[in-house]
Amino acid sequence: MQSKIWSAALVGVDARLVEVECDVAFGVPAFDTVGLAELAVREARVRVRSALKQSGIMLPNKRVTVNLAPADLRKDGTSFDLPVALALLEADGKLPVGCLQGFLVVGELSLSGALRPVCGVLAVAELARQLGLRGVLCPTDNMAEARAVGELQVLGADTLGEVIARLKAQDSWPNPPTEALGDTGPRQFLCWSDVRGHDQAKRALEVAAAGGHNAVLSGAPGTGKTMLARRLPTILPPLTDREAIEVTKIHSVAGLLPSRSGLLRTRPFRAPHHTASAASLVGGGSVPRPGEVSLAHRGVLFLDELAEFPRQVLECLRQPLEDGHVVVTRARQTVSFPARSLMVAALNPCACGHFGNGDGRCVCTPMQLERYQSRLSGPLLDRIDVQLRLPSLPGELLRHGPSGDTSETVRLRVVAARLRQSERFASCDLGGAVPTNAEVSMAVLRKTSPLEPAVHDMLIRALDAYGLSPRAHDRVWRVARTIADLDGAEQIGAAQLAEALQYRWFDRRPQLQMAA
Repeated sequence: MQSKIWSAALVGVDARLVEVECDVAFGVPAFDTVGLAELAVREARVRVRSALKQSGIMLPNKRVTVNLAPADLRKDGTSFDLPVALALLEADGKLPVGCLQGFLVVGELSLSGALRPVCGVLAVAELARQLGLRGVLCPTDNMAEARAVGELQVLGADTLGEVIARLKAQDSWPNPPTEALGDTGPRQFLCWSDVRGHDQAKRALEVAAAGGHNAVLSGAPGTGKTMLARRLPTILPPLTDREAIEVTKIHSVAGLLPSRSGLLRTRPFRAPHHTASAASLVGGGSVPRPGEVSLAHRGVLFLDELAEFPRQVLECLRQPLEDGHVVVTRARQTVSFPARSLMVAALNPCACGHFGNGDGRCVCTPMQLERYQSRLSGPLLDRIDVQLRLPSLPGELLRHGPSGDTSETVRLRVVAARLRQSERFASCDLGGAVPTNAEVSMAVLRKTSPLEPAVHDMLIRALDAYGLSPRAHDRVWRVARTIADLDGAEQIGAAQLAEALQYRWFDRRPQLQMAA
């Protein structure tokens, strides 16, 4: 006898439909799994056998064949344990035929028969909604995640025996409340007012937050670069529903979503160490997994000690910074990961950190300076909109200096600026997310925010005088538009353009220029 249960396989951050077929026939007792199944899926026979035994059901002394279709789709992970077990029971006549018609089934089985949570249930639930299916059957720990999609019937259980009993009884499935945490991100105990001084740097990062611009901060050790970067998420606007689903889906696929949690409502903040590999930063591996730049999607990616990262690793960031996504190509598949994060980097002017201060503490030789600064390529810096140097602060300012605005005050200004951008780019389709000046195409920005001839002449003169690239020309335009949004101005004026030009290094080695 044969049976069929619907399940799903993860490809990147999306789910693909998988048909779990089972055939139980007379012959030499065996348990075969076919259909491009990886080792973890083939090992399911061991877990299924033990889980069924603990549930009071013995495997039939027959030949069992499980096929996972389509055969050209790679299947990996332990999420096929539950559908394989149910397909086997249905094929052996121990469950009613078609008892799970219209449901996608995922779940890992322990040897005792307990159901363990799996990765990517949110993506599976989205697939079920797209296909117009009735709902999803998953472990109880994944129910809140699946319910975040809405418009679906979500069935959950703690053990395989509970699932079998409910399907045999064919009565209404209980719908117990789950612990859906509205915000599973880290608590924010940081405030923008913690930073004393650095008014220009705080203004620059406010501009970066309002327009979604990447930023880099350069300065001597201890000037406050990391302190500013770690407080940047506190001034970002809350995640929209669509953005929350995107962020939660990525963290679910990566296995970073806490158990029994709903949608993530806190913007992610990722700070990888400078020894990170290219695969861990942008994604990759034999089975492509999202990297740090994707885990920071719709949040902040902080690269501290930027010049200490290997150059070949930093060069991998070019495409994500430009396109907002990462394409990972392997022999068997090509996967695209979203990567629209706000990147903030911090670096020292030299290896010892004191070059350009004028106090004689720098001990680096010209060759060491050149080697250190050559780790950052011109094309990479050209893709960073806000570039700022932080001076050392006088000690008296740390004692009596003003604390400035709080995070909530700055966030309100950022939200107001993003609302103006959303209204201006209402006709742009950016996947349901709130569009920013850094995301829309330059053609749209030119049409919606043209520069007056005198203002454009000012930008062209700067382009010629400082050797700015055409890309830098466009990025200065974008930053000026964001400054105008923060100021509540309809048009980009000379003041906004002049401020945007201040946030630009006119040489790929800004520290040498500063010393000169």
